[in-house]
Amino acid sequence: MRKAEKAPGDPELRRRIQELIDYKGGGYNQESVGDIIESALRILSDVEDSGDVRVIQTAIRELRYAFKLFVPYSGIRKVTIFGSARTQPTKLEYRQAVEFGRKIAEAGFMVITGAGGGIMQAGHEGAGPEKSFGVNIRLPWEQSANAVIREDKKLVTFKYFFTRKLIFIRHSDAIALFPGGFGTMDEGYEALTLMQTGKGQLMPLVLVDRPGGTFWKTWDKHVREHLLRDQLISPDDLNLYQITDDTDEAVKIITRFYSNFHSSRFVKDLFVLRLRHAPPASALGALNEEFADIIAGPAIQRIDPTPEEIQDRDNVDLPRLAFGFNRRDYGRLRRLIDVLNDL
Repeated sequence: MRKAEKAPGDPELRRRIQELIDYKGGGYNQESVGDIIESALRILSDVEDSGDVRVIQTAIRELRYAFKLFVPYSGIRKVTIFGSARTQPTKLEYRQAVEFGRKIAEAGFMVITGAGGGIMQAGHEGAGPEKSFGVNIRLPWEQSANAVIREDKKLVTFKYFFTRKLIFIRHSDAIALFPGGFGTMDEGYEALTLMQTGKGQLMPLVLVDRPGGTFWKTWDKHVREHLLRDQLISPDDLNLYQITDDTDEAVKIITRFYSNFHSSRFVKDLFVLRLRHAPPASALGALNEEFADIIAGPAIQRIDPTPEEIQDRDNVDLPRLAFGFNRRDYGRLRRLIDVLNDL
């Protein structure tokens, strides 16, 4: 598939777009906003079908509103809870989700759910509305938001699953999956695929079984006996998720991931890991030896903030490591993060 090509610039059009931006008083990311306006105007000649245009129109409107909604809480880490909307309050899994929501909120996280009933409502009950976001979806049979989040300003409702899923992943720092149906599986596989391919940030993905339950253990057995055995995934891809039937352990898995690791990004050909505490120089040799298979270029080393990070004001106060990552073995990269957290 060819990458979409940017059409030759029209200086007069760009001038008029800038005039429009100035008329609105300017604001953030003017160059990018100008490009969005220019792309929107090209729809007049490029996209004839009105249904296709409505998809673009609705997606932009929904994403703009959702991003605005999350801005005031950008400094707080968030955990998305997925699970069946059909799980009744009498079920053990429901009570587990309530317990998990309460414990992860006590650990300093906010909770995001799909805002429906079942496991979604349980997560909100545990965290409480002040620490909850609802990311709802309009369905033909109408999924109304649960009573916990229904009147809260941190609720947004989407028409399309793809925009909704983007918001889940974009604003999550961890994901907890409780037993669920096709939707839960879809969200879990999407998160795994994005991490496996580097299209999403690495984060804890915890599959929570009921005590003594086999829902996720059976799923894991399928993954190992079919996907792994048939070499459809690599052994290191199994590092991208963990299974537990204990809510305390689920919380521990998530908090441990951020005990030293803070965040990461690519800066040109360097993969930069921001940490709370950099490992001692004596540990770098062992790290380079253990993870030589994923290094393609500069070795793992301590660096100062890059000019790009300084320009973006991107966590410049934190110590960091950088190396040439092969951009392929994200399961191994996840293992490197675990080692850095254990040092």
